[in-house]
Amino acid sequence: MTPSWRKPAGMFLILALIGLWAFAAVTIVEALSPPEWIAMALYVVAGFAWLWALPMKRLLRWMELGVWKD
Repeated sequence: MTPSWRKPAGMFLILALIGLWAFAAVTIVEALSPPEWIAMALYVVAGFAWLWALPMKRLLRWMELGVWKD
């Protein structure tokens, strides 16, 4: 069985997406300049929202099986 290039590529893509999402969350929250407790709540919401906003399930399926759609 030959190693697949999809897993390392997918791993780097996931790390890049997480980095971009974190950068966007910090940029938006800092631009709003809310009180600390509201900023914390916004970071928590952004932390959970990236799971639905980014196609992680599809990306993981592609990494494992080589197909993008269900």
